[in-house]
Amino acid sequence: MPSPAYHLIVFGATSFVGRILSRYLLETFGFDGELRWAVAGRSEKKLQELKDSLGAGAERLTVIPADAFDMDSLNNLCKLTKVVVSTVGPYALYGEGIVRACVESGRDYCDLTGEVHWMSRMIGRYEAEARETGARIVHACGFDSIPSDLGVYYLQHLARRKLGEPCKMIQMGVEVFEGRLSGGTYASMLNTFKDAVADPNLRKELADPYSLCGEEHGFNVPQKNHSAAEYVDAFQSWTAPFMMSGINTRVVFRSNLLTGNSYGSEFQYDESTLTGDGKDGRRSAVKAVRQSKFFMLALALPPTRWLLRKFVLPKPGEGPGEDERRSGSFSFQFHGKGNDGQVVRTRVTGDMDPGYGSTAKMLGQAAACLALDETIRESSGGFWTPAALFGERLIDRMERYSGISFTEIAP
Repeated sequence: MPSPAYHLIVFGATSFVGRILSRYLLETFGFDGELRWAVAGRSEKKLQELKDSLGAGAERLTVIPADAFDMDSLNNLCKLTKVVVSTVGPYALYGEGIVRACVESGRDYCDLTGEVHWMSRMIGRYEAEARETGARIVHACGFDSIPSDLGVYYLQHLARRKLGEPCKMIQMGVEVFEGRLSGGTYASMLNTFKDAVADPNLRKELADPYSLCGEEHGFNVPQKNHSAAEYVDAFQSWTAPFMMSGINTRVVFRSNLLTGNSYGSEFQYDESTLTGDGKDGRRSAVKAVRQSKFFMLALALPPTRWLLRKFVLPKPGEGPGEDERRSGSFSFQFHGKGNDGQVVRTRVTGDMDPGYGSTAKMLGQAAACLALDETIRESSGGFWTPAALFGERLIDRMERYSGISFTEIAP
């Protein structure tokens, strides 16, 4: 069987993240090096406009028309590549067709979805077939949830070296989050809230910390859910809820499952936003909680959800400009505690805005891992997490090429 023409194809390349990812791939890999890639999407005109916008060096970029609801076009797309990178969200609306096509054809796939209920649905429908065909499907390869998932992986490997065992509990605190969300991300949030309001079973699923672990995972340890202002001794700081924790924690628990409970069957993990100590820290935490609850209430009610979509939130395709992306950054601190109370602390940082500049680089390197790393390509098919499939290989790539760093914090 002849090799595919491309190592990877960016599907949804004219989306906000797709455009940033395409530029990153061009600047990092070009076309004459180790990675052959192309772009695909519904509109050939928009794909050509993207190609023109990339400027010198993009003359040989191939554009491939493919529609999220046209299985013939998606099947033809899969024949051309080893890996599909999808940026077509909301994934619950537009994402299933390309997952199905990759699974059926045995092609590898990654995306940046944070839609946990959709991930769970895809696992339930297609994992058995992916294992048969050898397709490796990796969701959550952006800001949600690579810093959290690989941050926990990194700390646990450090803990085994220093303590001789993994930490039984890890807490993550967001120290820095400089950036804003695009219209595509808000569209995914709005769609999830709309579905959850109408479906009590979905609300129950979204509240389950082990919702990505299947029905027989065996985990029964209660997990902390930060919903109020709280002082956390591990960080010596007041804390507020972190908006991505409901996604990241689910991915981390699935990583534990996929690696044979390598973090332990009693493992606990939670995330929060650090607001500082003293009275100012407490005031900031209380204010953040109030704002979060107000926003969630507005999303849950159809009239205010419509008003937000119509007049307040950015539209799909809109997001921060290049200067804003470059001025952004993020920093996560991880605090791990062993069985005897010993502590391991680490930090994960990114040098661009988390949701788009850093996300495009993380997604690009995850796709490169799938396409180029022969050890990873020898792994079995199925639905993986970034930590369970990529581990240290992706950490190394991100530190070398993506401005993401993983470091130990001295005691």
